[in-house]
Amino acid sequence: MTTNPVLPTGSSGPRLRDSPVPEVIDELWEHRAELTVADHAPREFVLEALDLLDSGSATVAAVDPVTDEVVVDERARRAILLAFRLFEVEESEAGPFRYRDRLPLKRRFNGVRVVPGAIARFGSHVARGAVLMPSFVNVGAHVGPGSMIDTWATVGSCAQVGTNVHLSGGVGLGGVLEPVGAVPVVVEDDAFIGSRSMIVEGARVGRGAKLGAGVLLTGNTRVFDAESGQELPQGRAPSWTLCVGSIRMRTFPGGEFGTPCLLVIKRLQEGETLDKLRLDRLFREHGGAS
Repeated sequence: MTTNPVLPTGSSGPRLRDSPVPEVIDELWEHRAELTVADHAPREFVLEALDLLDSGSATVAAVDPVTDEVVVDERARRAILLAFRLFEVEESEAGPFRYRDRLPLKRRFNGVRVVPGAIARFGSHVARGAVLMPSFVNVGAHVGPGSMIDTWATVGSCAQVGTNVHLSGGVGLGGVLEPVGAVPVVVEDDAFIGSRSMIVEGARVGRGAKLGAGVLLTGNTRVFDAESGQELPQGRAPSWTLCVGSIRMRTFPGGEFGTPCLLVIKRLQEGETLDKLRLDRLFREHGGAS
């Protein structure tokens, strides 16, 4: 995103001050309990806001390049929530498939390769050069140029995927619409997420980070450096690192049990690229499946 000023929101992180989404959304939000599908004028305002998300002119969240904080546009997220109150359930179809939903399917795919079986909802943005294998991209999500969303991967509501990211088969990026103030999942540019990994609850994958298969990363997951033993910031795969899922033993009243953690096994040079065979070999050498 940009250097737009932000306002603090306590432990949930900063939020965007200058949103491209019209201010009328905030007014509608204050009266949301009174709104119904019969309110045509409010629906048009919400439709306009979702179109900004769909085109990429607005994003629910992004990393501020000055503060390195994830900045959240709460007004954009409110527009999505209002859509579920104001939009009627309608039937649609894509080839032999039939759908019945309050949000239509996405239709804007300029320069995007969309393989049969891929589903993206209106209000999500998929940038030019991205590839959608049979996968699911939810409303409010943002997929950057050159990114691959592989088979059965899910980009949850409001999750942000950067440029040249690879989400391997079955990866799940958690969605978040509520509670208000919750920070979406962010996967930064040039990251690689191994098969069947789950990145949820506002977790963040730094630029160029490579995660092995089956990693579970939540906003509260503890992260350790394998070489030094140092504990790193929770819920974040550091930029330009190779990471695998691991177990850290803890003693509880009922005995000693292993709890999940993320283990940084190797530091990469900034900008370093790894081909698939070398990446597989590195993960196997360090005890992580690829």
